[in-house]
Amino acid sequence: MMRNRLLALALAAFIVSIVVVGAAGASHSDSDGVREPTPVPAADGARTVTVTDDAGKTVTIRGIPQRIVSLAPSNTEILYALGLEDRIAAVTERCDYPPATDGKPKVGGFSTVNIERVIAIEPDLIFAAPANTEEVIDRLRSLGMTVVILDPQTIDDVLHDIELAGRATGQEEEALMLIDGLRKRIENVTEIAAESRAAHPSVAHVIWHDPLWISGARTFQDEVIRMAGGTNAFGSIDGWSIVSLEEFITTNPDYILVSSGSGMDRDEYDAIYNYIVHEPRLQRLDAVREGRIYVIDADVVSRGSPRIVDALEEVAGYLHPDTAGAGTPEAAGTVQSPGFGAIVLIGALFIVFLIRTKE
Repeated sequence: MMRNRLLALALAAFIVSIVVVGAAGASHSDSDGVREPTPVPAADGARTVTVTDDAGKTVTIRGIPQRIVSLAPSNTEILYALGLEDRIAAVTERCDYPPATDGKPKVGGFSTVNIERVIAIEPDLIFAAPANTEEVIDRLRSLGMTVVILDPQTIDDVLHDIELAGRATGQEEEALMLIDGLRKRIENVTEIAAESRAAHPSVAHVIWHDPLWISGARTFQDEVIRMAGGTNAFGSIDGWSIVSLEEFITTNPDYILVSSGSGMDRDEYDAIYNYIVHEPRLQRLDAVREGRIYVIDADVVSRGSPRIVDALEEVAGYLHPDTAGAGTPEAAGTVQSPGFGAIVLIGALFIVFLIRTKE
C-alpha cells in the first residue's frame, strides 16, 4: 500500500513538473522594475547590452551574438519568431517547432542537457530555462558562457521575454514589431469577448483522463480561458490538479478543452477526447451532449511563446463562433504533432501501469 501511494505521488509530481516545463516555469516579480533591459555603452564603442533575466540575474552581452543555443522549446520559438534562424547554432531534442528546428544540431534533452555538446558549439549566448536545472546553468556560467534565463508564465511575461530576447540579440526592432502584432491580436480577442452575448461560459481544460487532471488558476490555460471570455470551471484550484470523476460531473462545464495527442503514435487519435466522448458516466454532461468538446494542441496552449496567442484566438473561436472576426475552429479535428504534450501523457501512462502492476 505504501509503495502504491509513493508511485501515485510520483505520477502527480511527474505530470505537474512536465506541464510546468511546457509552460516555461513560474513568473517572477517585476515590482521594482529590475527586469527591464538596459543598454550600456562600451568604452571601445562596441555594442554592449546589460539585461536582467527572469531569474533576477544581471547579464552583459557584448556585440551581436552570432552563435546562439536554446535550451527550451519556448525559447526556441521566440528566437525563430524574431528571425534568428541563421544565428541559432543548436537546440534541444524537445525543440520541435518550427519545423526548421529539425535541421539544427541537438545538445541533449530539455532537463538532460549535454554540457560537452554545448561547449563544442562554442556559443556566444545561451537562452536557458529553470528546468535545465541549476547544476547545468551554473556549470555553463562557470565555464565563462553567457546565459540568459527566460521563464514566462503569463501572456504579459511572454511579451516581456520577447523584448528581452530582442535586446539581447540585437533584434530590437523585430521584437517591437512582433509584440505590437501580438498585442493587436490580443486586443481583438478581448474586444470580441466583451461584445459577445455569451455570459462567460464555464470551461474545463483537461490534460489527462486517468485520473482526470485539469488546469486550475495561475496557468497559461486559465489565462487563455479568461481572456477569451470564459470562466475556468476549476478556477478555485491552484495550478494543475487531479479531480474526481464525480467532481467533474457535478461541475458540468459548458465547454471542455482537451490536450491533443497521447495516442501511442497512432495518427489522428486523441486519448483524452475519446475517453470523454465515450465514457458512459460523462454522457449526461451538457458539453458532451451538445458537442462542445474541442481538441487543442498541447504545446500551443502550454508553451510560453508567441503561439500562446494562437491558443487564445482558437479558444475565443470556440466560445464565440457567431461573433465576426473570432473565427470558428473545427471541433476535434486532425491533431498536429503531439510534441511535448505526448511525453507528459505517455510518462503518466507508464507510472499508472507501475501502480496497477503493484496492486
